[in-house]
Amino acid sequence: MSMTSQTVLLHEISKLHSKQAQWEPYAWYKEMREHSPVFYDGDQDVWNVFLYDHAKRVLSDHQLFSNKKDRSFIPVPRDDNRSNVFFVDPPEHRNRRALLAHAFTPRSLEEWRPKIEAITEELITAMEGQTTVDIVQKLAVPLPVTVIAGLLGAPSKDREQIKCWTDILFYPYAKETYGDLVQQKAKAMKEFYDYLFPIVQEKRKHPAHDIISDLTKAELEGERLTDAEVVMSSIGLLGAGNETTTMLISNMFYAMLFDQPGVYQELRDDLSSVPKLVEEVLRFRFPSANDRQVAQDTTIFGHEMKRGQIVVAWIGAANRDAAQFPHPETFDIHRPENKRHLTFGSGPHFCLGAPLARMEANIALTAFVKRFSDIQPVEQFDVTEHLIDSGVGQSLKRLPIRLT
Repeated sequence: MSMTSQTVLLHEISKLHSKQAQWEPYAWYKEMREHSPVFYDGDQDVWNVFLYDHAKRVLSDHQLFSNKKDRSFIPVPRDDNRSNVFFVDPPEHRNRRALLAHAFTPRSLEEWRPKIEAITEELITAMEGQTTVDIVQKLAVPLPVTVIAGLLGAPSKDREQIKCWTDILFYPYAKETYGDLVQQKAKAMKEFYDYLFPIVQEKRKHPAHDIISDLTKAELEGERLTDAEVVMSSIGLLGAGNETTTMLISNMFYAMLFDQPGVYQELRDDLSSVPKLVEEVLRFRFPSANDRQVAQDTTIFGHEMKRGQIVVAWIGAANRDAAQFPHPETFDIHRPENKRHLTFGSGPHFCLGAPLARMEANIALTAFVKRFSDIQPVEQFDVTEHLIDSGVGQSLKRLPIRLT
C-alpha cells in the first residue's frame, strides 16, 4: 500500500511548510474561508472545508460523513477492535462510547478534583523562587499525563515513559520521514502494549477504582472486553488525554504573553475570568482539524463529492468564521458564546475528555494566577526555536517565561 493511499498529509494540502507558517496558519485560513471555502486537493483526492457551518456538518452528520475511513491524517496506528471509539459511527459507536463515558461524567470528575488540585499545587510550588521557568516542561506536560495515568490506573512513576510513547504515536506523518516513522510507531505501540498488558491482567484479578478496572468489568453486546481490547482502549485514552491538554495549557500562557498582553492582570483581579480565557484560547489558538469519509455521493456544499473520498474539516479556520464570531481575529475573553467553538468536535464524536481538559486547564491557571503576581516573556524570544511538529501544525515544546 502506498503512503498516500492510507495517510493524508495536511502540509501538502496547506502548502504551509515553514514552522512559522504552521504555527500561525490564520492568514491562510482566512484566505481559504474567503476564496476557497470548499477546496478540492486533486493530488490526494481530499476535500477541505473551512467555514463553521460546513465543518460542523462534517463533524456531526455521520449519514453523509462517516468516521469509518480508509485514510486519515490522524497519525495513530489504527486497529479495529470492538472497544475502539475513534473509527466507527452510531449505533456501534454509541455502545462503545458508553463504556468509556461514565469515567468522564462531571460526577466522576468531581471526585478527581482534589487529586488534580494536589498535583497542580506540587508542580507550581516547585517553581517558587525561580525567575524564569519553562511552563511547557514544568506544567503543561506533567499535569495532563499524571492525571490521565492516575485516572486509568497506570503507575504515576511511569509517566515519563508513557508520555514518550504517546508522543511517538501522535507524531505526524511527513513525506520525507514516512518509512522511519512507521517503524518507530510500531515499536512504540508494541512496547506500550507489552507494558499495559500485565497491568490489565492484574486489574482484572484485583479491580481498583480506576478506568482500566472499569473496562475489565464492562460488557459490550453481552460480552466482556478482552484484555487486548482493554489495552488498546487505554492506549487511546492515555494518548488523547495528554497531547491536547498539554497543547491547551501551553497555548494559554502563550496567549497571555503575546496575543493579549496584560490579560494576566485581569485574571488576577477576577478569577471568574479564568474559564473565559480557557475557552477563548480553544477558539482562537488551537489549529485543530478532523477528517471523515464521504459516505454517499453528495452536493451538500455545492460541489460533487464522491463516496469514499476524504473530507478534512479545518476546525481552527471554522473557529474564526466571522459569521459566528464577530471580530474573529481579536483575542477577547469577554466574547459572548465563545464556548461555541468546534475544538472538541460536534455531534456524536464530541470529545469525551473535554470536561477533563477544561477542568485541568482551569485548575492549573487558577492556582498559577493566585501564586504569581505577573508573567513576562523572556528577552529575544523567538517562537520558531521552541516548536515541534504536532498533528495539524506546530506546538510549543518549550516556553520560557519570567515570573514575578
